[in-house]
Amino acid sequence: MTASKQPSGELKKVVEKKIKPITALRLRRIIGLAFALFLLTVAVFLSLMIGAKPLSFDVVWNALFSTSDSYDYTIIHESRIPRTIVALAVGPAFGLAGAVIQALTRNPLADPGILGVNAGAAFAVALAVGVFSITSMSSYIWFALAGALIATIAIYIIGGGAGKKSPTPVQITLAGVAMAAALDGITTALSLVNSRAFAGMLNWRVGSLARKGLEDLWPIIPFLIVGILIALVIAPALNAIAYGDDRASSLGVNVKMIRIFGLISITLLAGGATAIAGPIVFLGLMVPHCVRWFIGPDQPWIFLYSLVIAPLILLLSDIIGRVVMSPGEIPVGIITGFVGAPILLILVRRRKASSL
Repeated sequence: MTASKQPSGELKKVVEKKIKPITALRLRRIIGLAFALFLLTVAVFLSLMIGAKPLSFDVVWNALFSTSDSYDYTIIHESRIPRTIVALAVGPAFGLAGAVIQALTRNPLADPGILGVNAGAAFAVALAVGVFSITSMSSYIWFALAGALIATIAIYIIGGGAGKKSPTPVQITLAGVAMAAALDGITTALSLVNSRAFAGMLNWRVGSLARKGLEDLWPIIPFLIVGILIALVIAPALNAIAYGDDRASSLGVNVKMIRIFGLISITLLAGGATAIAGPIVFLGLMVPHCVRWFIGPDQPWIFLYSLVIAPLILLLSDIIGRVVMSPGEIPVGIITGFVGAPILLILVRRRKASSL
């Protein structure tokens, strides 16, 4: 009897050893996500309080739940609430688009900016404004989505995706950088040729949340929601793709369909966000990396964290841009560039980038 019980006891110990780390990691992820949501809430209130005219927490709180004709009430409701809500919409879009691109391409250095997706959307919007004189958000959102989609497909084909083998991460990155440089040059040329049409879009070209109204955001919200839902649905399958296409297929994953849906998600997220806020750089690169350093290479969790961390970083960057040159401000796209560039240098100096 003793001999028969001993193996079962050893088996129980082995199972307990395997279960405890998994439970501890899951608990850490849940606590971390709750803490990130708390920090995001704090950043939202800071965004409402800090600006050319600083406001106290009491003033902001009262303005949220009461009506008034005061100047402070007007500032909060006509300026700071709209730009904060825009940040809460486009931040998750850029962060999640970067996470999806990195998972699909198995390239830890990929993001909508480096791979030229943002540049494709920005070029299409510039074409709509400069050539067709389209200035309404509900109209040129379609140009932004088309530009993001065409740029993504072109980069994949140029990088070698038209052949029998899938393109390597290096090939896709080089193709994306080349595509982004070319499209940025054409966009700049369009703005110089028709400077009057682009006079009101100077901040948009570097990425900005200033002077964005909720009426500009509503046409884009459906596209962002669909893009987020698609990304969350395909997230578990992307864990299998991280081991390679052949291994994923052997596990029952339809790799081609996942890539198609991933492409649609990237187009909706990057194209929609770029249409309203401009091509904000590095956000889609640094957020998934920061998340993976903390929770590990698990795509569903990476996607959930990206939805929270990206708007947090975007709001904090926007706040910094308002403070450093008060009463003026620096567009948020420039601030994210200053923050993201050192992170990119750190990644380059690391012997091994965060595993996917």
